[in-house]
Amino acid sequence: MTTLEVRSVAGKALGKRELPADWFGAPVNVALMHQVVVASAAARRAGTHSTKTRGEVSGGGRKPWRQKGTGRARQGSNRAPQWSGGGVVHGPVPRDHAVRINKKMKTASLRSALSDASGSGKLALVEDIVFDEPRTKDAAALLEALELPGKVLLVLSEPNAETELSFRNLRRVKIGYPGNLSTYDLLYADRVLFTSSALDRLTGETTPAPKAAPKAKPAAKAAPKAKAAPEAEATGSEASRKPAAGKTETADESEPDEAEAEADPAAAEPTEAEPAEAEASAEGDEPEDGEDA
Repeated sequence: MTTLEVRSVAGKALGKRELPADWFGAPVNVALMHQVVVASAAARRAGTHSTKTRGEVSGGGRKPWRQKGTGRARQGSNRAPQWSGGGVVHGPVPRDHAVRINKKMKTASLRSALSDASGSGKLALVEDIVFDEPRTKDAAALLEALELPGKVLLVLSEPNAETELSFRNLRRVKIGYPGNLSTYDLLYADRVLFTSSALDRLTGETTPAPKAAPKAKPAAKAAPKAKAAPEAEATGSEASRKPAAGKTETADESEPDEAEAEADPAAAEPTEAEPAEAEASAEGDEPEDGEDA
């Protein structure tokens, strides 16, 4: 398999890339390429050529001289083909010069031209060209860094205004695209410069990108709580609140008794003097012996 060195815009070697054999290693068919080139040149012809016959030229309605007696050759009109200013016999007429070439022939011819360019050392590969602004000086420096003399065919992946304007003033450079690449342009150019993206689009391949670091797996989501849990909490809180309410009521009822006890401690707690007073009153009630008498 053919390999091609990949260079940077400054001309430094970045590595090598393998070229697909079906595009750059196909057998070179010279006869087919000639047929396609002739057909493409014929298709570019406008076909507007035209001449006038003796019937289209103005004038010539009168016989120049009589038929006999002058010694000259007989003439019927001075617009005959042998006369100056007369009509043209079998001249060109407007027509289409296009020659039909099917798609298989065009593809095979293009692959033959690419294989011939690869075998003869005409191919060059550069990373994507990016200009900040249109400058012919930068374009000339790029060609000088890549050592590309003579007529150069630059193949871009897609239209780019800055790149096209930078190379427009260089007459030896022609810009093409993978979709409209022709056999004639490949054969006519002394060097063929592909960008990496243009080569990918032509062959349908993709340049391998550097592998990115693996992303960390997201943490597992916690299982959702059961719906019964909040209800159980609410029930427990209500149950805890009920005894507290009962205790509060009991405390409220006992508060007045405590207040009365504090106000009258003698009434709340019996003293030792009470039984003595009761006995004394009982003795006073009993009748004495002298009084009864």
